[in-house]
Amino acid sequence: MAKKFNTLILGASYGSLLGCKLALAGHPTTLVCTAPTAELINASGIVVRFPVRGLDQPVVVESSGLAGKITATTPSDVDVEDYDLVVLGMQEPQYRNPEVRALMDKIAAARKPCMAIMNMPPLPYIKRLPGVDANLVTSCYADPSVWDKFEPGLVTLASPDPQAFRPPDAEKNILQVSLPTNFKVARFESDEYTAMLRTMESDIINARFPHDGGETELPVKVKVHDSLYVPLAKWSMLMTGNYRCVEKDGMVAIRDAVHSDIEKSKDIYEWTAKLCVDLGADPGDLVPFEKYANAAKGLSQPSSAAKALDRGVAAIERVDKLVKLLADQRGIKNPMVDTIVDNVEWYLEKNAKA
Repeated sequence: MAKKFNTLILGASYGSLLGCKLALAGHPTTLVCTAPTAELINASGIVVRFPVRGLDQPVVVESSGLAGKITATTPSDVDVEDYDLVVLGMQEPQYRNPEVRALMDKIAAARKPCMAIMNMPPLPYIKRLPGVDANLVTSCYADPSVWDKFEPGLVTLASPDPQAFRPPDAEKNILQVSLPTNFKVARFESDEYTAMLRTMESDIINARFPHDGGETELPVKVKVHDSLYVPLAKWSMLMTGNYRCVEKDGMVAIRDAVHSDIEKSKDIYEWTAKLCVDLGADPGDLVPFEKYANAAKGLSQPSSAAKALDRGVAAIERVDKLVKLLADQRGIKNPMVDTIVDNVEWYLEKNAKA
């Protein structure tokens, strides 16, 4: 029997999507969250609804029936030695929370391999990119010192391409997948830890879920890549859609941000893609604009970052600023990107004062 790996996932919202896929493939998973959410998950499990091509209704997966067990706990109750892999699934500003920060220190001290499924790449991952001065982008992070003790080679990134949300008025253990694409993860420096990822990749691909008297293949896979730059393909999408939802006179849906001026959107998208290529990405690893623009037609809500700013949050993930500062290092400028960053800064300053 193939080895099953015990995974710790920080974050029970978006993290429950990957946790569900790992558990379906037989890998036990623990979600780190608040005490009330942990109590709910341990009592009732998690529920993830997957859209499946050819089916009119989503396939509802309840964790209680999966091969791998899903449990939940709080940050202070984690014994990091119990786990083979740590998945970072919280929003970047959340890691400065004292209880989470203490857990992060334990993870770093134990030298556990960490895979982020965040939009914002962890600072140690940025340090793995050749020719990049990570010291010049620390202002993008809510508290860059969170990452001081992590070894860059033990931290990797998976592009969080799949989209999911908690339905309105649903309990915190329920998740709806809206865009069932794949997690594209860069390898670790270590062959051993990369082999672990490839085992998980294979197990998820081969897993089937009993449904309607038969078995069905569920979407959302993990795809392991040798290139460090494959996860950066998400940056063009974030700059073109997610952060352009943020306008000073109100938030707009991703669909509208992209399609209200398609040529402008294409310019921003391709400029960001060229930055990734300049950093070292292979153009073939990036997603064509047309494919993204088509997917954006179904994104009828503002991005989570835009919604957070609209609610008055004073700290969000700053991929917009990261892209700008990395471009500055290469001597590359774009006025439209400057406007995107300025709009986000305007809201953050306003919210901080409030």
